[in-house]
Amino acid sequence: MHMADSTSTPLLSESHSADSEPPLIPKHLPVPSLDETLERYIGDFGWAQLFQAFLVSFAWVFDAQQTFISVFTDAELSRHCTELCASVSAVCRLPKGSWSWDRAAETSIVSEWNLARADYFIKSLPASSFFIESMVGGLLLATLADSSLGRKNMLLLSCLLMSAAGILTIFSPNHWIYSGLRFVSGFGRATLGTCALVLTTELVGKRCRGQVGVIGFFLFTLGFLTLPVIAYLNRDSSWRYIYLWTSVPALLYSFLVIFFVWESPRWLMVRGRKEEAVATLKSIGDVKINSSFSDLMVFEEKEEISTNLNLFSAISILLEKRWAMQRLSAVWEWSTMACR
Repeated sequence: MHMADSTSTPLLSESHSADSEPPLIPKHLPVPSLDETLERYIGDFGWAQLFQAFLVSFAWVFDAQQTFISVFTDAELSRHCTELCASVSAVCRLPKGSWSWDRAAETSIVSEWNLARADYFIKSLPASSFFIESMVGGLLLATLADSSLGRKNMLLLSCLLMSAAGILTIFSPNHWIYSGLRFVSGFGRATLGTCALVLTTELVGKRCRGQVGVIGFFLFTLGFLTLPVIAYLNRDSSWRYIYLWTSVPALLYSFLVIFFVWESPRWLMVRGRKEEAVATLKSIGDVKINSSFSDLMVFEEKEEISTNLNLFSAISILLEKRWAMQRLSAVWEWSTMACR
């Protein structure tokens, strides 16, 4: 009996150790990308993602309004002679007091600040300042959404700058202050559309990103179409009311961004803020995520994103890539010809 027990013990130990060994795992299994991992937990598209897509993309409405608002606020009104004149075209040659505006002077900055006889450069300065600073702001702020601020905070900052500049424009005492505030507004809205588009598409699966991205362009068109309606309703009032009815809603929308918009879980994971990413995914997908997800490391994605964390990388690419400068020059030439 003693010999039987002694001989059977090694067999039992060997069997137990064999069962306790972990199964062999192939070493060359493909590592899932970060997008594939996120889709596994939140799916391609859902009601929560649809709500987020419309809420984030609604920023395009205010972007369109501030972009084209100068068409109505900076318009040159028609005039008529108060004294005998040969033709309507001769009105501009008559001395002041011999002609009058067809509408109230405060309906446009041209009539309110007596810019009818000013140089073309002076009259077009507000619109030019807006678009020039949009280009400069795009170069300087392009990488903040990837590096330090994130998509949500960059969207919030753009909305706050644009709406605040629009509200301050209401109190402009002269043409130069007005042009300076349009300069600030253009700088603020430079990255608004880009941040809204990226944040919207990163909250859904790859298969639905094309359809979701169209929502922003649809709402941009909606904002463009609502602007003439606002201008028509205020056609006999001061041009300042147009800024009031477009800037205050944009400021209120900024508060909605603070409380109801989620940060991109993809950006949170890349930046190492895994707990916040898990919380966001639970809110989107309403699923249980195990603790192993918070330890997820996707080396390919990190290497891809880490090269874009330089604040001035957009400017360096513009200088290094010859095609980028050529394309920018072509766009600048086209926009200059279109404004003539």
